[in-house]
Amino acid sequence: ILHSGMEEDADLQFLLSGGDLLKIRSNSWKKHRFYKLNEDCKTMWYKSHKTLRPSNPTCESFLFESVRLGRQTEGLRKNTDDKVEGQAFSIMFKSRRKNLDLIASSEEEAKQWVAGLEKIISHMSKLNPQQKTGHWIFNSMCKADKNCDNKMSLKELKSFLQDINIEIDDEYAQELFEKCDHSQGGYLEGEEIEHFYKILTEREEIDVIYTTYAKTNGFMSAENLLEFLQKEQREPASLSDALILIDKYELDGSAKEKKLMTKDGFLMYLHQMEGLIFNPAHKGVHQDMTQPLSHYFISSSHNTYLLEDQLKGPSSTEAYVRALMKSCRCVELDCWDGSDGEPVIYHGYTLTSKILFKDAVQAIKDYAFKVSYVVLLCNNLLKQTSEYPVILSLECHCSVDQQKVMAQHMIAILGSALVTKPLGDQMPKDFPSPEELKGRFLIKGKRLNKLEDCFTPDASAIEDDDVTEEEESGGEESQEERKEEKPKDKKLKLAKELSDIVIYCKSVHFHGFEDAAARSFYEMSSFKESTAMNLAQDSANKYIQHNVEKLSRVYPAGTRTDSSNYNPVPLWNGGCQMVALNFQTPGLEMDLNQGCFLSNGKSGYILKPAYLMDKDTEFDPVTLTRGGWLKPKTFHVMVISAQQLPKLSKKSTSIVDPLVKVQVFGVPDDVAAKETDYIENNGFSPMWNANFQFHVCVPELALVRFLVEDYDSMTDNDFIGQYTLPFTSLQNGYRHVPLLDKNGDILPCAGLFVHIMVLDD
Repeated sequence: ILHSGMEEDADLQFLLSGGDLLKIRSNSWKKHRFYKLNEDCKTMWYKSHKTLRPSNPTCESFLFESVRLGRQTEGLRKNTDDKVEGQAFSIMFKSRRKNLDLIASSEEEAKQWVAGLEKIISHMSKLNPQQKTGHWIFNSMCKADKNCDNKMSLKELKSFLQDINIEIDDEYAQELFEKCDHSQGGYLEGEEIEHFYKILTEREEIDVIYTTYAKTNGFMSAENLLEFLQKEQREPASLSDALILIDKYELDGSAKEKKLMTKDGFLMYLHQMEGLIFNPAHKGVHQDMTQPLSHYFISSSHNTYLLEDQLKGPSSTEAYVRALMKSCRCVELDCWDGSDGEPVIYHGYTLTSKILFKDAVQAIKDYAFKVSYVVLLCNNLLKQTSEYPVILSLECHCSVDQQKVMAQHMIAILGSALVTKPLGDQMPKDFPSPEELKGRFLIKGKRLNKLEDCFTPDASAIEDDDVTEEEESGGEESQEERKEEKPKDKKLKLAKELSDIVIYCKSVHFHGFEDAAARSFYEMSSFKESTAMNLAQDSANKYIQHNVEKLSRVYPAGTRTDSSNYNPVPLWNGGCQMVALNFQTPGLEMDLNQGCFLSNGKSGYILKPAYLMDKDTEFDPVTLTRGGWLKPKTFHVMVISAQQLPKLSKKSTSIVDPLVKVQVFGVPDDVAAKETDYIENNGFSPMWNANFQFHVCVPELALVRFLVEDYDSMTDNDFIGQYTLPFTSLQNGYRHVPLLDKNGDILPCAGLFVHIMVLDD
């Protein structure tokens, strides 16, 4: 970054000099710390006092997600006064690490911290893979240079190799060292270190591919590249497409001028969007968004307010922010009477902490359709979460008076974005589309009267009345499981004001498919996990037909007090739109959810296949009878290699033994998994060249997951990284696969290199 035109930037120089900030953890824990950006422009460290040596913990800017100016976090609003609004700022992390709340000595200083950090974050996000690798290797070299003399001894070289996840024997280390030590001085420096870097980052598998097609004086011409694109990548490319790739990704100016691609340019292309496994045509919104709401899978969260478990974990508005920023489009609010007439949100009958209902609604309003401006030198870069509708699923246990307060808050905070009456001038016969509901909020909850009454002149005559409480979201259901004395059909008096803003998502009990078929389209049911799983298994076709015209929400069993999740795939196969998961709990289930909603612009809405939108469909994912849904494919995958896998242990001598699992999820007949052997002591550049073959019958419902683990002969393998994507978003040919950590965030330098071939059976 110091060599990218920013070395004279005032904000960057300010960060390199550092300054005193007040760190806020609670109302009673507020301490001064000296923060400073390291010369690597990647890490920041702090110390309690300038006279003390720096503390070991550092913050990596690769892990920074954003910086917020002002008291925009729950911690700052709760633990500081309004008067420090302009001096406050927060650093948000990609991982589940708590945000860092800070107070500067002045508003000007706070703005400078924020401006500088935003430039760093934006710059890091723009690094290409080679730059990220170089950045990472450079920092590891600096770490290995114990005496800071900018030279590398044999001992330091061994330490460096261990740090980047390579275990080599002493004889090979000596041979590598002597090969680069041209001066025979007993250490490496300058060009010798550059030589060592080139040897280290050499990609043998890329060399083989490039050499095969570099038929023009050792380089790839546009015609050679076109041959590669058509023959290996199976793309309907033209000569013009090849020339565009050379112009975009060739690094050598002389080669570019001659319309040639060097090996470095070829590697750059393979690391970019066009060379990744995920089809770039699916990166944006590419599906028909004008279908009724019931024709989409909708990314949904359970007990969204929780950061941890269901019994004593903290509740936070930040949990809503995190879910929404991951394009969740259905959030849950578990509402109870609070003090001072203000409703609160928490998991009832438990020790989970409480947050104000109005604060949660405000956070939802602020981040549902968030547009953030990231400053990069003179350019403003726009980043927006999904613009498609957000559904607020209410689990209401409040008194009538506090229900009225809830309604008042939602109307006041959400304003004109809140849907308070059906769209159009006449009673609709079906749901509006996501396109029609862009930027709008829908309320899911109980309603006293029919939606048709919105068009009846005397509808205002309806008064508060009793309704049966919803069995919902593991809250009510789990309380019934824990409190047997609670009546099954407890009556709750419902305020008219709250009832009136429930449009399109009226909650009703499910009493069977025949009863549901007689109900209006806007009357929807929530299903606990076990009930939904049974329906998806034993009555799959009827469940699918039900979900063509009705909305269904599924929630985890009340016994999942640890906030664990269930497999969402069978419920998607059954046409369920809102398969709600605990977003705060990483694991396979959330990987599948993130993979399912990866395409269509990460909008949180995925259009169902045609056979899940047909009310007369005969599709059954369990019996899998013949029909248009059967589009059998043979899926060939060759796992070639991996690059820069992260170390799992802080011990310098601990090196991973990686293996790769390729898993297919979908209808029962398509579920399969295969794995490579493990490679001993090499996380930097392991190579497998392992071939697998899968048969996929219903590709439109299939997901593919690449899982990398650290082999352990004594215990379960340890998770290293994974990537999940829709089967229909696979690209053929030689492709790089990015890897995500357990929280679903990108691992900056790590990845797989594979060859994909999908063929019609």
